[in-house]
Amino acid sequence: MEDKKGLGGEKLIPKHGGYRKLKSFQMAQLVYDVTVRFCDRYVKSLRMREQMIQAARSGSQNIAEGSQVSGTSKKSELKLTGVARASLEELRVDYMDFLRQKRLPLWDEKDQRRLSLVQYRPSCVEQVADWIMMIYKNGRYGRNRQYGPAQSSIPSISSRSSSYPEIAANAALILIGVTCALLDRQMASQEKAFEKEGGFTERLYRVRQQARKIKSR
Repeated sequence: MEDKKGLGGEKLIPKHGGYRKLKSFQMAQLVYDVTVRFCDRYVKSLRMREQMIQAARSGSQNIAEGSQVSGTSKKSELKLTGVARASLEELRVDYMDFLRQKRLPLWDEKDQRRLSLVQYRPSCVEQVADWIMMIYKNGRYGRNRQYGPAQSSIPSISSRSSSYPEIAANAALILIGVTCALLDRQMASQEKAFEKEGGFTERLYRVRQQARKIKSR
């Protein structure tokens, strides 16, 4: 990570990268992992599977690329963050289409299960899977005799009812919503920074001006 300074003290190439520490990247990566598992289990169409996985991958990859390029181009950073946001919006529609085509319910915004997942704060796909099982057992799905409360493992794919894809798809939508909200705030912050400080060209001009002033003294 470069940290060069002009003669006047301003950093010509400010700190950049470090995307792995961004909450938006962490969430986008989780969405990608969840989507890969979801598609492997529930999406039969190869084309749809590839489209969903690619959209999820585009989300995390463009956040990373935007963070890395921010040192020399704030404009590119903002653009790539926007691409990540658009990719996740595309993925959101895919999950909603899945529910609609399977005639499965899309959870209401006020559904307590949505708040439950947000408060659960999963950081990996295994934790999301644990939450899905918990919701299945503790919710209305738990009345299904085939999956009693004492069962500890997730049932085989062939034996699952439509309840599992319903919970999994809605869980993915919740995670996508959280990630998109983070990206919206991130883009707003990037816009303000760009308006206030400009990009690399403006920074280079300021550094040169400072250098000339120092030399003329």
